[in-house]
Amino acid sequence: MSAPSTPATRPANPRFSSGPCAKIPNYSLELLADAPLGRSHRSAVGKSKLAEAIDLTREVLDVPADYRIGIVPGSDTGAVEMALWSMLGARGVEMLAWESFGEGWVTDVVKQLKLDATVRKAPYGQIVNFAQVDFSKDVVFTWNGTTSGVRMANGDAIPADRAGLTICDATSAAFAMELPWGKLDVVTFSWQKVLGGEGAHGVLILSPRAVERLESYAPAWPLPKIFRLTKGGKLNEGIFRGETINTPSMLAVEDCLVALKWAQSLGGLPALVARADANAQAVWDFVATTPWLENLAEDPAQASTTSVCLKFTDPRISDGAAFAKAVAKRLETEGVALDIGAYRDAPAGLRIWCGSTVETADVAALMPWIDWAFNAEIASQAKAA
Repeated sequence: MSAPSTPATRPANPRFSSGPCAKIPNYSLELLADAPLGRSHRSAVGKSKLAEAIDLTREVLDVPADYRIGIVPGSDTGAVEMALWSMLGARGVEMLAWESFGEGWVTDVVKQLKLDATVRKAPYGQIVNFAQVDFSKDVVFTWNGTTSGVRMANGDAIPADRAGLTICDATSAAFAMELPWGKLDVVTFSWQKVLGGEGAHGVLILSPRAVERLESYAPAWPLPKIFRLTKGGKLNEGIFRGETINTPSMLAVEDCLVALKWAQSLGGLPALVARADANAQAVWDFVATTPWLENLAEDPAQASTTSVCLKFTDPRISDGAAFAKAVAKRLETEGVALDIGAYRDAPAGLRIWCGSTVETADVAALMPWIDWAFNAEIASQAKAA
């Protein structure tokens, strides 16, 4: 079998990493010229920039007026763990996991906080059965499985009159998927996913019910400074006005503002969702006509539109992990796709980021290259045998 010829068209931007993700189209460092570098984040200009990031986040995501939005340390991980450490323990807990990061939150709650939680898990490619979940307890889950390529299709299974809190890690969903705010009490994400921003900063969004929990419950364990959301039993409102717990990067804040203003210019959330949907559809269309490739998500209604995970199914493949790595390496060597190997804990395959900052033309241009890399690796495998 001879090696196939390379496709004629290349993606203009080969960055398909699932985090940090591709910058907005036509990005330039010159867009950050207004960053207040060398200025205190407590200065008027610093606080103004942070408050603007909060206000634009509310506007683009259509967050209800009575929900608080705070910029917190430690990326999405910090935001999630701040919520877990501050709120859990007041009532029973259900932990839902269907991918690597959800498993991490289970470890936090069961092994670190040592709570007697009910743990519900689903294999990669599926999500748990929400009909079995007890929403009289606090429920912790990811909206979109960044490492499994599955998402919640909607929030219909979450009761509006629940007694417990819903704590949702939405880091690879926010800005690319509709989130039902009335069903979610805590929502977290970070800038480096769908916005294509920089890492190290998290966003924590709290419903009035979450605020009530913070003001009525004190956990039994000590809280480090960067987790403390209350003062004297009351919510520290400053955090939700841009008075951050510790020092943020004003360069990263400016970068976030640039992305949020870009999102506004497109038409806000509906436009961002449409871009991600179109990107994912370009992959799904290719998969539908390719006999040796499948979406890891088993139910199309639950297939992620951001972290699209694929698996090779050709019977000629003897070592799935080695084959997938070799295909990803070929694509990287050709400079057409960077960082698209499956997550280290996930099933072998490819993971293509299709978030809103990615151009659909680039996704479409990548598909023939995947076909090329697959056939080139099959030919190489046959030659070696």
